[in-house]
Amino acid sequence: MSSQVAQSSAGSTTALSKGEIFDVLQNERRRYVLQYLRQNGGPVELGDLASHVASMEYDCDSSDVSSAQRKRVYTTLQQTHLPRMDETGIVDYDDEDGVIATTEQTEELTVYLEIVPGSEFPWREYYLSFSAVSLAVVVVLWVGVYPFTLVPPLVWATVMAVVLAGSALYHNVAGREMTLTEYVDEQAEE
Repeated sequence: MSSQVAQSSAGSTTALSKGEIFDVLQNERRRYVLQYLRQNGGPVELGDLASHVASMEYDCDSSDVSSAQRKRVYTTLQQTHLPRMDETGIVDYDDEDGVIATTEQTEELTVYLEIVPGSEFPWREYYLSFSAVSLAVVVVLWVGVYPFTLVPPLVWATVMAVVLAGSALYHNVAGREMTLTEYVDEQAEE
């Protein structure tokens, strides 16, 4: 997307290169900023943004973020990440008021975020659920609950094995595809 355009602080229009896009998106905090802006739209305050980003980084609720964690994130957002994103036109950062607003580029860059989901498909939960269902079927067959007994146990075992094998195959193939994060890291090394 080298044809993307960014508004510089002087108001002139400059092309945003792939390198600049990847430079901004290679940092997890910057991706969290874009995700938060995408979810909340309009202008947000730096304090709220820092709390959200810290909660994402420390995998906890915003109310559980310690003041030290929040301050660490707040400081790096204020001094490094937001000025860089403002400089490229990806966000509009008013450092005096501590307010961050979206730009045209914010929405266009969120296309990249959709390639790498904020949270991947919960495979652990899928396999745990599949195991629970399988155990329930075994118990029901063992107890002899009608209508489950109409289908022979070997057929049930075959169905469960096929579903498990298909899921594992899909998970394995999907896991081999390069994620955006890996691609960005690869591009940054070049």
